Parts: sequence; C-alpha cells; structure tokens
Amino acid sequence: METVAELVLSRRGDDRPGLMHGDLVLSHHRAAAAAAARAALLADLLPAGREPHIGLLLANVPEYPLWLGAAALAGATVVGVNPTRRGPELARDITHTECVLLVTERAYLPLLAGLDLGLPPERVLVVDDPAYEALVAPYEGCEPRAAAGVGPGTRLLLYFTSGSTGAPKAVIVSQGRLANAGRSIAAQFGLGPGDVHYICMPLFHGNAVMANWAPALACGAAVALRRGFTASGFLPDIRAYGATYFTYVGRAVQYLLATPERPDDREHTLRHGFGTEAGAVDAERFAARFGVRLTEGYGSSEGGAAIQRSPGTPPGAVGRAAPGADLAVVDPSTGQERARAVLDGGTGRLLNGDEAIGELVNRGRSRFEGYWKNDSAVAERTRSGWFWTGDLFFRDPEGYFHFAGRTDDRLRVDGENLAAALIENILARYGAAAAVAVYAVPDPVSGDQVMAALAPHDGSDFDPAAFAAFLAAQPDLGTKMAPRFVRIVPRMPVTATNKIHRAALRREGFACADPVWWSPPRSGPCGAAYRALGEADRAELLDHYRAQGREALLDG
Repeated sequence: METVAELVLSRRGDDRPGLMHGDLVLSHHRAAAAAAARAALLADLLPAGREPHIGLLLANVPEYPLWLGAAALAGATVVGVNPTRRGPELARDITHTECVLLVTERAYLPLLAGLDLGLPPERVLVVDDPAYEALVAPYEGCEPRAAAGVGPGTRLLLYFTSGSTGAPKAVIVSQGRLANAGRSIAAQFGLGPGDVHYICMPLFHGNAVMANWAPALACGAAVALRRGFTASGFLPDIRAYGATYFTYVGRAVQYLLATPERPDDREHTLRHGFGTEAGAVDAERFAARFGVRLTEGYGSSEGGAAIQRSPGTPPGAVGRAAPGADLAVVDPSTGQERARAVLDGGTGRLLNGDEAIGELVNRGRSRFEGYWKNDSAVAERTRSGWFWTGDLFFRDPEGYFHFAGRTDDRLRVDGENLAAALIENILARYGAAAAVAVYAVPDPVSGDQVMAALAPHDGSDFDPAAFAAFLAAQPDLGTKMAPRFVRIVPRMPVTATNKIHRAALRREGFACADPVWWSPPRSGPCGAAYRALGEADRAELLDHYRAQGREALLDG
C-alpha cells in the first residue's frame, strides 16, 4: 500500500503550479522542498520519548498543507485543531492528543492566552512571525526523503469528529488510508495534473484533507486555498485560479445559492463538486444555476462505511455500498435488518418509515482505525463486530441507500417514527427560505413534535399563510410531518464545518429569542394555519408540560 510520504516525494521535479494562495504560487517541486525543510526542522524540535504529534491551529493558509507534507515525511502526526473551540475545550483538544508542538498564527494567539498546554515557548511556532521564517531558513535545501520506518500504517492524522454534543473524538488516520482515499477519489472523478482543486472548507476537518488535498496530491493536481469559506468570494476565486474541483459540507451550497444571481454565473472552469448534506433540491438548483452537477457522497472521517453514487442512482438516493462493504440498515436495538422501503409510485414518499428506517452498519471489513485513547467510544462503534455509523438510512427495493439523518435526528410523532432529513428535503422546496432545518421538540404528553427553523432570503419576511399553502401543496408531506413550530432565524446556526448546529436548536426549542410561529392543535390539522407564538401561548404551553410532568424535557 502507498504512503502519503511517497506521494509527496513523487512531486519532486514537477515545476507546474502546485500550491496557490492569493498572489503566492509554489510549484509542486517547491512545495515538496518546503515540506522537506519543515520535516527536518521537526526532527530537531520533537522531544525524545514523546508521541510526535503536531497541533495545527491555522486557517487555510499555505503552511497547513506544507506541514501535512512535512508530517508525512517525518513519520509524525498532525492534529487538526478547531479554532472555533474556546478555553478549556480548546486546551482539552490539544492536551488530550498529546501535542508536543503547536503551529499557529498571530490571529489565534489570543485563544491560547491563559491556557495550560504544557508546551514551552520554543515549541509554539507562529507562522506569520518573522522569527518563524528565520527558524525555517537553515533547513531549506534539505533533501526530501521519508524518515526510517514510515509505512502505510504510520499514523498521520488525528482529526476530531465534528459532532456538536459531548467531547469530540480524535479519529486515527494512517498514511496508507489517506493515500488510498486520495487515489480512489481522483479516479472516481477522473482528476489529473490539469485540474485545480479549490479548498475553501476548513483543513482541520476531514472533508478538506481526505476528499480534496489528498486527491490533488495523488493525481498531481494543483491546490488553491481560501483562508475560509465565503459565498461572495467563491466564484471570483474559481475564475481567478481556474479551479475545476471543489468539496463542500453542510450548508455551504445553500449559502452559494443565496447570493444574487448574475448572467455570468456559468462562466467558470468548475467541473465537479463533491460533498455531503447539500440535499437533492439544492443540488438541482446548483446544477441549474451554475451548470455543475454536485455529487453527494457518504463516508465518515472514521472510514467505517462508504456509499458510492453511480450512473442510474435515483433522485434522493446516495448510492450503493462501496466495493467490499457489507452494508445493511438495521434496528439499533436488536440488530435485525430493516424491511426494504415502500415508496409511493407518484410522489416517492416513504410509506413504511417505521419498518424501513434504521441505523446503517457495516457488517464486513471497515477501514476504521480507532479513536485516540478512547476505548469506550471504539467499543461502542464496533459492538458485535460491526461498524455502527450513527446515521439513519433506508434502502429501496433496488438496493440504493437513502440518508434519513443522524440517530439523534429521529422523531416520534403520535406513535410514528419520522426522520428529520426527509422532512427537511421537502421543506427545502419552499422558495422563500434560504436555509431550512428540522428537529424534534418534546410533545407535552408523549414523544415529539416537529419544529423547523427557516432562514428567509435577505430582506424578506415570513408569510405564514404562504407557508401553510406550500405545505398543503406537497404531495409527499405526510400528515404527521408538518411542523408544529416554525422558528425564523436571520442565519442558520452552524458548526465550524458548516453543519447545522441541531443540538443548539433542540436545546432552545420554542423558548428562544427569535420569532416563533406555531400551528395550535385546536386550530385544525398541524400546518393548516400558523400564528405568532406569544408570551401567553408560551405560558399556556409550559403549564401543559408541567401538568404532564414533562417540563424538564424542555431544558435540552
């Protein structure tokens, strides 16, 4: 099996552009040489007898991929540190992964003030400080080579899961697994030396490294960096760099679609977009507006299960199991395989959600390599010898898998199990909303009620009558799927990786500062009409919860 170090070394002698950021352009050869210089520096800085773990607390700046290459050559491990973490949480991420070196920039130094990281000053490198350039200079010209013992099983990454509840887990990724992922994705999209990969998703997250940087390294494509994603800067960057491929995650596609349309929206070089959670409706809108088909994939940083889209994949489906994977949708309590989905022939609506929706598991061999010093989490993921993804799916009669949300996105409304993702896909058609999220709030008596957060387009107000009419016109909206509560947000709350922050939405429920509209039970079928939720309504609701002994559930 190939290593990332071998991929870095294979770029020596290649004078084509390899790394671009603003006015900076490094050839593949110069980028490999710069990585070698940092690998040599690293050999002198790492303390003996300690894990060779390097924390990167950086935006998407050139030093990030250079240190990825350096770690690969040196046999060290990069820890992707999330700069949106604060205080004890940030310190915990760095100390839990036993970082002996931290590479950062001046913009993030205030985040470190007062934190006990156990690092002496000489092992905190600030890449935009003149002292850093002087530190690296003596190592320039070092011959690029891999350290003794570097192999496919050498640990290269510790990347944290992006979950918004509990302490994030540090996923172990070896050089062999990352190199294989790069080769596989490059082959899937037919990427090669003539391509330019645009990286605007954060490099501390697996999407940008595993689905974008690694494929570029594997196929010899150039990489163009954006410090951080901005919707307004996307197309100008694509044109400036001549980018042909990008990855996305979470709400990024919605933000792009929310920008004002222009006659030249299709005048660009982009050919491929690959990511997760765009949703079928927004993917269609993106293709219609920008002329680029988005490919929705499924795969986690853990590498436990992967689904690939192929020609003939029906709308709304993610695809079939990747070669060698034995994927199934099972009851999370019993492990019994769920029934195949029954879909309405006219609308495509799932008719047997209670029997068909379950957790996706891989019953075969997976590429999961564990979590750093978290045996209990590993045991939970791999119980019964399977890999449990924590994601809800259903499988249609032709064997295609359909995403239905995270296991904690399941709702039970009036005795029926529903998946938030399915309702979200329907509400995404509402043209007055730039973004939509669906989640559960407790029912006063039993189970859940459906709540939706809507982010209207800039400058527009929520029209309750128009929304109710929209719901009534959706043929695949089941009788229990209409939102009881609708929260109007100026901007959808998201995590650092642009995923909807559902935990925060669930925690606040209808007791939030934003305007909330609701469809009272006594006003007719849920969703038939909406009115503003006033203080008197909230007090009456709280009394109802209190009378049923369920008030504590409203505290998150």
